[in-house]
Amino acid sequence: MKTRITRFIALVLMLFFVVPAFAQLPEKLAKFSNISGIRKLEVSDRMENPFKEKYVIFFEQPIDHSNPAMGTYRQRVVVAVADYNAPTVIVTEGYGAAYGLNPRYREEVSRLFNTNLVVVEHRYFLESVPFMQDDKSITPETLDWSYMTAVNEAADLHNVNQTLRQVFKGKWIATGISKGGQTTMFYTAYYPEDLDVSVPYVGPLCKGVEDGRHEPFLAEYAGTPQDREILKNFQIEFLKRRATIKPLFEELTAKEKYTYKIDMDAVYDYCVLEFPFAFWQWGMKTSMVPDPKTATDKEMFDFMVRASGPDYFAEGGNNDPFFVQAAKELGYYGYDTKPFKGLLTIKDAEGYLNKLFVPQTQTFKFDKYLYKKVKKFLAKTDSKMMFIYGQFDPWSAVMPVAPVKNEELKKKGKGRETMKLYIEPDGSHRARISTLPEEMKAEAIATLKEWLEL
Repeated sequence: MKTRITRFIALVLMLFFVVPAFAQLPEKLAKFSNISGIRKLEVSDRMENPFKEKYVIFFEQPIDHSNPAMGTYRQRVVVAVADYNAPTVIVTEGYGAAYGLNPRYREEVSRLFNTNLVVVEHRYFLESVPFMQDDKSITPETLDWSYMTAVNEAADLHNVNQTLRQVFKGKWIATGISKGGQTTMFYTAYYPEDLDVSVPYVGPLCKGVEDGRHEPFLAEYAGTPQDREILKNFQIEFLKRRATIKPLFEELTAKEKYTYKIDMDAVYDYCVLEFPFAFWQWGMKTSMVPDPKTATDKEMFDFMVRASGPDYFAEGGNNDPFFVQAAKELGYYGYDTKPFKGLLTIKDAEGYLNKLFVPQTQTFKFDKYLYKKVKKFLAKTDSKMMFIYGQFDPWSAVMPVAPVKNEELKKKGKGRETMKLYIEPDGSHRARISTLPEEMKAEAIATLKEWLEL
């Protein structure tokens, strides 16, 4: 690795400016026609944050990359500079990226290897919504969702990469969490040549709107049999107390001004059905669950709201784009209503995603093309990819790689040194490299260091 001084001198000679390299980012980017605005951001002066400069940039992206005549939209991207010749982490965010504006924000891989950082807000979220940027009368109900696709999101990332790699010439690492982890997989599958390394965290790969693998995972695998019995007993007791606990739901709904596409009894049912998924997703402990034999209605209610409250089913949130894409191509999970026969007011939960979450003025048909595309790519690729999952996270039920050791894969002739899988024991959707057991964590970091040639 070259010294810091050598890199600095080389950059000075190239630019013919005797100024610190990091001060030139806006000027370097001004020549690119696909950038519509640059604004400097505050940088934290804390020791653990080595960024020298930070900017929010708006890229002019085609609404439809296969048909430029559709026009463009402005996509928000946050760029933080550590060292021009260092590697660059591109965060393939699956949602909004407002958190990237925080002066103290630092992504895990970027922190581990002192890289530059590029955070790309996903299309259709927050400041990056096609059509709505120029027509404020458009609502989620009337928005054209046709271009909310993985193909377009991958092409967005490709455009950002191709522009910024002219400034950041080191290795590029794509990473994202949850839906962002999915986006990392999609981007890698469509543009593997853009990247040297990919690190998707807890990213699912579903094959249907109600995939079918989550329910048996929760019923037979997450936690211990005793844990699962505790959760089931809590759910049953909660349904039995509907008459006395439901008024607390109504009071909360009135206070928070929640509205729903379904009646309050159905909201009550869905909170109970969602409970074990949310419980294991966020790594809660059964020791926290109130004992149905002794707990008051208020104690039962407070814990339910903490784990899977009615706000999740309320209208007017910022997750409409996610639910639309889930209905179209990402897929989602279902609920098993059989254990609660006679206690629910709903007949079944089939088709709940479209009934509860997506704009009711439009219909979306699920297409398995994305599932097939990624599975085929992962079966053959030589791209360097590291997958991180939590053992009891329900999304691990649909991880795209087999949950076996790499050595076992190699014995079967299926293993590749470019494909690594790490599962945090007892872990949740919060699984990261930093949460892995020490030996596993050290191996993961050493592997990334080797891949980055550091």
